[in-house]
Amino acid sequence: MSQYKMPNREQNSNKGSFGKVLNISGCDNYIGAAYLSSISAYKVGAGLIALSSTDKVIDSVSKFLPEAVYLTRKEGLMHANKYGVFLIGCGLGLSRAAKKDFKNFVSEARKNNIPTIIDADGLNIIAQLEKIELPQNTIITPHPMEAARLLHIDLKYLLENLDKCALDLCEKYGCITVLKTHRTIIRSDIESFVNNHGNSSLAKAGTGDVLAGIIAGLVAQKMTTFEAAKLGVYLHSRAGEIASYKLTEYSVLASDLINFIPDTIKEIL
Repeated sequence: MSQYKMPNREQNSNKGSFGKVLNISGCDNYIGAAYLSSISAYKVGAGLIALSSTDKVIDSVSKFLPEAVYLTRKEGLMHANKYGVFLIGCGLGLSRAAKKDFKNFVSEARKNNIPTIIDADGLNIIAQLEKIELPQNTIITPHPMEAARLLHIDLKYLLENLDKCALDLCEKYGCITVLKTHRTIIRSDIESFVNNHGNSSLAKAGTGDVLAGIIAGLVAQKMTTFEAAKLGVYLHSRAGEIASYKLTEYSVLASDLINFIPDTIKEIL
């Protein structure tokens, strides 16, 4: 029997039964990140995804993902309390406006105790801040360079001390850490899990956005943050393995991973 288990799906249900994600992602230069993270949350079973982004991103992504709700950044903040999970940072950019939006949404999540997944530029913004208090039940998903920035340490030291540094991130920011390497570490302040799946197909732009969306979609379905991170990393890495059987490790794109999430889910049902 698999050690992984998908969230239960009651037949007497509606979209609200499976959670609503507010995805604060994308900027005019990083449109794809908003799409990849949004559709991935849907693919693992979340009931509704709202993308809060720029007009240009909304205009582009809405053509390919009609199932999502679309909000400007201002609208997203106005209606934030309608959502059970925040995903912040995929392709957000580092503009002054992006940094302001990041702080506002983190503050809103903290005030209302909303579980939050922070990825990519969200992590880069945190690293530039002197001090920040993250919401309870936050998951951060750094790759090694982002993790080194967050801890203000040398990359070489981090690579030689991955588990310690993952724990240091948990303790510094009061969060669950998903430290993405060829063997990703999922860490809390009391437990650690190492994922042994995946291959070089995942070493490509956009795959982190897919992972962040998967985790957000699982948290939306009432999984604990640690279990959602653990399962999300497995689904993501296993999708990469299955995709590479057909496409080779050279040719898998982040958008290909989305199509293989159902195959991964079927294996553990």
